[in-house]
Amino acid sequence: MTRGGQGLARVAVVVRAGAAPLWWLGVFAAGIGLAAPGLTGRRIGVLAGAALFVLAAAVVALGRRKRYVTLAAAAARAGKHDVLQDRAVTARNWRRHHRWWLLLAFLAALGSAFAVPAAGGMLLAGCGAGLWLKAAWLGRRERAGEALLWVRVDWLRGGVAHPAGKRVKAYRSTGIAAGDAAPGGARRKTPALV
Repeated sequence: MTRGGQGLARVAVVVRAGAAPLWWLGVFAAGIGLAAPGLTGRRIGVLAGAALFVLAAAVVALGRRKRYVTLAAAAARAGKHDVLQDRAVTARNWRRHHRWWLLLAFLAALGSAFAVPAAGGMLLAGCGAGLWLKAAWLGRRERAGEALLWVRVDWLRGGVAHPAGKRVKAYRSTGIAAGDAAPGGARRKTPALV
C-alpha cells in the first residue's frame, strides 16, 4: 500500500470463506456420527439434525442483514491507492484465523453423536449452507447496485471481526469488474475486462 491506500477484502468472499469448511466438517461429523447409536437412536438423531440444519441455515443466512444493508448504502468509492486483496488470500486468511474454532466445532459435533447421532454435524453443515446463502444474497445486491463491496483488512485482523462486526465502520465500493471474484464471492469464470 502506498500514499495512504488501504488493503481491502471483498465482503462476500469473507462471508463465503467459512462456508466450505463448515459444510464439509459437518458432513464428515454427521457421517461418522451415524456409526454410533447414541442415547436417542439414529432416527431421532437424524430428525433432530435435519431440524437443526434448517434452523442454522436460516439464522446464519438472515443474521445481521440490516447491518450489511446499512454499511452497503453508505459505502464510499475505493481510492486509486487502495489495494484489493485477492480472493484466495482473503479465504486463506479467514481459515487461518478460524482454524482452531473449526477444529473445536468439529470435535464438539463428533462428541455430540454419542448423545444425538448426526445432529451436531448437521448443525455445522447448516451453518455452512447459511453462509453460502448469505454470500449469494450479497452477490444479488452487488449485481443490482453494479458495485462490489469491500471492507478494510485491518478491521478483520486477528479473526475476531467479521464483515458486519462492530469494528467495521464502513464499506468501500468498486465497479463490478474489480478484483478476481465475481459478485457473491465466487471465483470468476472468465477474466474481467477492466
